[in-house]
Amino acid sequence: MAISFREMPWYVQVLVFVTLAAIIVGLGEYVPFSPVNSARSNLATLTADEGTLAGQVNSLEVYQRRISEFRNETQALQQQLDTLQAIVPQQKNVDDFMRMVQSAAQASGIELRHLTSGAVVSKDYHYEMPFDVEIDGPYYGILDFFSRLSRLSRIINVGDLSIGGLGPTGKTKVPERPGTSVTGKLTLTTYFSQPADAVVQNTGAKK
Repeated sequence: MAISFREMPWYVQVLVFVTLAAIIVGLGEYVPFSPVNSARSNLATLTADEGTLAGQVNSLEVYQRRISEFRNETQALQQQLDTLQAIVPQQKNVDDFMRMVQSAAQASGIELRHLTSGAVVSKDYHYEMPFDVEIDGPYYGILDFFSRLSRLSRIINVGDLSIGGLGPTGKTKVPERPGTSVTGKLTLTTYFSQPADAVVQNTGAKK
């Protein structure tokens, strides 16, 4: 005679429930592609990712603590770059250069009789831009003119200098101001940087 499950003793019912639970857990643990295995695999992957991210965060915290130092270094480098660009600008800026020379001449009390730009000379990393100059004025005024040129923001080299006395009175093309005692001819050379692509092109040509 068949006995229903409810009519069985309670300890038998408990044993059956425990057995079924064990079977279900075992199936979930060891059967491939079961939800439990998938969840466990995802958990392991997330744990590994967490460890990797924690290492990256620790390495970035070092840079975060040094960010103020990096900012100060960047600011100092930017100031150096601005200074270098003022000394050797990227463009010719011929008008600005001529105004600087003219202002130095006026402040020194001499006359610029002739100021003509020559052919630009290309170097490896910069351009040289010469100017042929004729001046006249007091001797000490010319010395002061050279001193003022040395204090300008741009680099200026003085070459091919020749200074002499005045010619016969009335032979000059322009009137001479009072106090003029000497005349001079010289070459002023200033510089400007060339674009990066030009540097690469020149380097390739040399190779």
